[in-house]
Amino acid sequence: MKDAQKIALIASFLLRYPDATWYDEIGEWKVDTHTVGHPQLRQGLLEFFDYIEEMPRKAFEDQYVRTFDFSQNTTMYLSTYELQGTGEQAEELVKFKAFFLENDYDLPKEMPDYIPALLELCAVIDEEKAREIYDYCKPKLEYIRERFIEAKLPYAFLFDIILSVANGLEDDGR
Repeated sequence: MKDAQKIALIASFLLRYPDATWYDEIGEWKVDTHTVGHPQLRQGLLEFFDYIEEMPRKAFEDQYVRTFDFSQNTTMYLSTYELQGTGEQAEELVKFKAFFLENDYDLPKEMPDYIPALLELCAVIDEEKAREIYDYCKPKLEYIRERFIEAKLPYAFLFDIILSVANGLEDDGR
């Protein structure tokens, strides 16, 4: 598996809700992170894992909910950013849904603009097709990253890593 795929899967995991199952799996994901070849991106991911492990579970869960569920500026759904109305949002959702359907995937439980689902898709499809999805999502990911920076939230570092993959930088630095 290439670094871009590994990083997408790891980031997808890290962006999911931190429930009991998530905490049960965190050790395995951290071990997998050691196989990322790009040293700076691997180190950034490991530091994010360290941040999670150093924070009490309840405090991390509360931060997650405040960050992603109670904030319009940092939601996990890309079609909610910079759109004027429900018609535009519906068009965006159709575009995101097409990414999954064109690659023979379906999302029975998630909306197609859900960042972790898009990252998982990018991890399992052809590199060229993944690049198209990243290119489409990049402006919104950059927007979210800026909101994290303004709010001084550690997710900014995780989005730096995701955007490094979106920009093809995971192949540099070896």
